Amino acid sequence: MPRWHRLTAPEAEALKMGAYIAERQISRLYVVGSNDTTAPVIEDSYKRFLDAFKAHLEVQPFLMGQRPGASDFGVYGQLTQLTHFDPTPMEETLKRVPRVFAWVDVVDDCSGVEPVEGDWMTRGNIPATLVDILKEVGRVYVSALLANARALAAGEAEVRTEIDGRALVQQPFPYQGKCLLWLREKYAALSSNDRKCVEGILAGTGCERLFEG
Repeated sequence: MPRWHRLTAPEAEALKMGAYIAERQISRLYVVGSNDTTAPVIEDSYKRFLDAFKAHLEVQPFLMGQRPGASDFGVYGQLTQLTHFDPTPMEETLKRVPRVFAWVDVVDDCSGVEPVEGDWMTRGNIPATLVDILKEVGRVYVSALLANARALAAGEAEVRTEIDGRALVQQPFPYQGKCLLWLREKYAALSSNDRKCVEGILAGTGCERLFEG
């Protein structure tokens, strides 16, 4: 990272800056809920996501059809760090699902893609593989998001819940509280027909809990 910022910096200076960045980032892991208790939950969910995403890419090249959309760029943004930057998840990805590793490179340069409206999947033809991805989101992330919101609302200093039969303990994360609020605002703004379609897709995935109550 220091070399990206200043390619011609003396080596001693780059090493010193690298050590500073590593210490700063590792010391802040607790802020995003990464700790010894949550690590197994996060790592197992990542592996299941990789498997589910690989299966989906065998059906269509992007999340919503034959062209990239906002959902692809959101997933791509996270995967750039996990598949092409951090050596530990990078190794796991290459070993487990090289197709997903390749997908990140493809999305990084979509200059050859000429999308048309017909590239989107239709409402009556939602792949089961996409539903499986949503189930993983509902299984882990939605549970964490809702527990975080409850802790924030109650003014608690700690988020405590159980995910996949294991404890999840972390400090409340205000930004995740905002994410839940934004999701609910977008959901509320849908037309009745669009909302009915979304509800049908999310039913049984666990993601429907985001909008209950």
